[in-house]
Parts: sequence; C-alpha cells; structure tokens
Amino acid sequence: MKTIEFKQLDEILYYEKLDNGLDVYILPKKGFSKTFVTFTTKYGSVDRTFVPIGETESITVPDGIAHFLEHKMFEKEDGDVFQKFSEYGASANAFTSFTRTAYLFSSTDNIYKSTETLLNFVQEPYFTEATVNKEKGIIGQEITMYDDQPDWRLYFGTIENMYHHHPVKIDIAGTIESIDGITAEHLYTCYNTFYHPSNMLLFVIGAVEPEEMMTFIRENQGKKEFPEPTPIQRFFDIEPTEVAIKERTLNMDVQKPKIYVGLKAKDTNLSGQDMLKHELSVQIALELIFGRTSDFYERVYEEGLIDETYAFDFTLENGFGFAMIGSDSAEPDKLAKTIMDELAKYEGNSQFDRAGLDRIKRKKIGFFLRALNSIEFIANQFTRYSFNDMNLFDVVPVLETLTVDDLQKAFASIQGETQQTVFKILPSKQDAQ
Repeated sequence: MKTIEFKQLDEILYYEKLDNGLDVYILPKKGFSKTFVTFTTKYGSVDRTFVPIGETESITVPDGIAHFLEHKMFEKEDGDVFQKFSEYGASANAFTSFTRTAYLFSSTDNIYKSTETLLNFVQEPYFTEATVNKEKGIIGQEITMYDDQPDWRLYFGTIENMYHHHPVKIDIAGTIESIDGITAEHLYTCYNTFYHPSNMLLFVIGAVEPEEMMTFIRENQGKKEFPEPTPIQRFFDIEPTEVAIKERTLNMDVQKPKIYVGLKAKDTNLSGQDMLKHELSVQIALELIFGRTSDFYERVYEEGLIDETYAFDFTLENGFGFAMIGSDSAEPDKLAKTIMDELAKYEGNSQFDRAGLDRIKRKKIGFFLRALNSIEFIANQFTRYSFNDMNLFDVVPVLETLTVDDLQKAFASIQGETQQTVFKILPSKQDAQ
C-alpha cells in the first residue's frame, strides 16, 4: 500500500492496485464520525459502441443502457439490496453520468458489513428477461417525468444543439423506444465488459483505519475470480467543431421563457495536468466575464434580463466539453444577444487582467478548502478526477500557477462564433419558431 501526502492540505491518501486490477483509495479524516464509500465504474451513457470482452467486432447497444444497468444492479434473486443497507444503518444510492456509474453508501456504523455488501452486490449481477421487462415500465415513467421538467429539457436541448454525432447529446436515461430494446443479454454484455475490477475504482473516506480497511478489501477481492483484464475498445464518430444547430425553440408549460447560450469546446482530448489546468482556466475566465461580481452581471440584472435562476457552468470530459450561460428571462432573445456580444469582446485579444485573476483564484481556493470539509464532496469528485488522470488534491497548487495567458488560451477554445448555439423554452401560448 502506497501513501500519497498532500502537505499543503494536511491530507494523506492511501492507495493500492489490487491483483485483479481494482484501484483502491482510502482517505482517513480525523474528527469525522461518518464514512462514505463509492464503488465506481468508468462506464456511462456515452459508451454505446464498443467491442465486448472476449469478442473482436464492435457492437452498438440501445441508448440508456448504462442507467438501466445501474437500476437493475440493486435487484437480486433474494430481494432488494437497499433493505440490507438499511439493516446496517447505512444510506445507499447510485447514479449514472455521461462517463461513469457510481454505487455508494454513507454510514456511522457497521462500515465493514456495508462495504462488503457494496462490493458483493456490484460484483454479483442478476438479470432475467422477466425482471428486465418489469424495469422498462419503471424507467419509462422516469423518462416521462424528466421530459416534463423544463430545466432538464433546457439543459439537454442545448447539448443536442451542439453535437452532431457524439452520444453526449442523448439523454442519459435514453428514450422509451430505446430502452424497449434492452435485453438481459445486453445487460450481461455491458456488465462483463465495463464492470471488470480493472475498469473500476473504490474510494473510502471518513472514520476509517486505512491498514485495516485495505486488508478487508484485499481479502474480499481475493476470494473472487475474474477474467484477465483487457483494454476496453470504445468508438466515437468524428465530431465537427461547429455546433449542429444554431438556434432552436421548444414550447412548454412555463410561466416565463428560459434560455441557454451553449459554447461547444474544441480542446477535448486532454487528460492529467493539462486537462486540470485547462478546466480551471475556463472556469475562472467564465467567472470573470459572467460571474455575479462582473460588469456583465450587474448590467443584465439592472436591465431585468435575468433573475435568480441565472447560472453558468463548464463541463469537460475526454471527447466532449461545453459551457452554458443562461436564465429565465422575459426577453430571451435580448439576453442571448447580450451574452454573445460580451463573448465577442474577448475574441482575439485578452481583456483579462491580473488583479481579476488573482481575486477569482482566491475565491476558488477558499471555496475548495471549505469543500474539503465535506466527505460527500470529496467522494463524489475524487473518482471523476482520477478517471481523467487528474488528482482532486492538485486543484489548489494548479490554481496558484495560473496566468492571464493561460486564461486567454483556454477560453479561446470555446469562443468561436460557429461554436455558439441558443436554446429557448417559451410558454406554450407562444408560437414556436
């Protein structure tokens, strides 16, 4: 077992790659009574075309299958796994994103029993055609529910505008039509390919003794047999830089129009320190231009173009990335034009200044250090960083090194006019464009 010390943050991380390929990280936290454990596979909704383990030809599986598989993992022949966690006083959950599926629990008691339950249920799949068909109705209702949520439709509508081919434009849960094609065989194929320990990471944080916990995990995994790990081959169509649709409108039952301006990222084949530096640079640039202390924010707020729903964000993963800026607005077209006019000011020359950069850096460092008091924050973020060859605890040192040139170079990757799109949701009584 290796130790990785982060002196600036007064943290010691314990790490071991087990014989079966599983990466295990343990972070003891002094003064905490709760423990949080996540067991995550590098498999999300975008992984739809791949070569199954033991095969030579690629297949494309129905959309939404990663999310469907997550649901089915909790159902076993002898009942529901949630019940077992409850008996141990643990709160369990799971989620599927574009790039990963995570299973987790938090508890203050029976940590080893809950950890054993987590490891065992994720590594013991049980699917039948009858239970799969039953689940289709449940997930179909979930899809219908999200289809009726304007904010969800706004988010995915903006992504759909941006992407021509990349499956990030497909809702994580799929569609009612796509999940209808899922079979138990599909689930086993995806499970066997992506749920091998060598494609997974176990992260333990909280009131734990690292040596004891690592021994416990090592022994649990040593009792199980897995095939030899093989590299996973995933396939994605070539994605153009420009957006697929410049502007689109959806009519829904909303009181006030909603709008997002989407910015499609160019530099998406990054990893490690390069990715971390790029991501932080874009985030700071967006904060300087569109943050709540910016001239832009003060102006659009005074003009009544935005309200408390105003937000902006930047998402970056290997193969795709995008920023979104928007709000509920009585004048969505004017807000979109104002946002794009503001972006144009930064095209080709740097409007960023050192004083502004230093101010936002201090703000982000303060936020990050406060967030480290939350074991939930660390547990949920650590795996995402690790899967991209980054380390969550490198955020502060990298932030401290950023320059104005770094901001300008990174921000240029989302600036082009052909990379901009607008998605609006208007009240149903208005005519669609």
